[in-house]
Amino acid sequence: MDTMGRHVIAELWQCNIDRLNDVTFIERTFVNAALEAGAEVREVAFHKFAPQGVSGVVIISESHLTIHSFPEHGYASIDVYTCGDIIDPNVASDYIARELGAGKSEVVEVPRGIGPIEVTPLKTEETYTK
Repeated sequence: MDTMGRHVIAELWQCNIDRLNDVTFIERTFVNAALEAGAEVREVAFHKFAPQGVSGVVIISESHLTIHSFPEHGYASIDVYTCGDIIDPNVASDYIARELGAGKSEVVEVPRGIGPIEVTPLKTEETYTK
């Protein structure tokens, strides 16, 4: 094994607004995504915010899947982190994107546990005044 894990971070845009606000649908989708990837589900915790939005986590033996949804923007941020080299986090991430009806996605995979990695910022701005 070259890494201790793989961490997929996905920005999902143009998602189905009703699905992003349905805690039962999102919970079922995340459990199914974990199972689809071959992971072993350990614990599940999801919360529906008022007036909208859902946050949650599926703890798997291999690590976790999480979401924060913003129905008012048709947006969800998700991450799927798997340890070892048996479970492919992209399988779960792709499953979630399809189920949420994402029209656009930006996905990054970060190897975990290999030591320092070079991260290049996408954009650097000074947003403060001295």
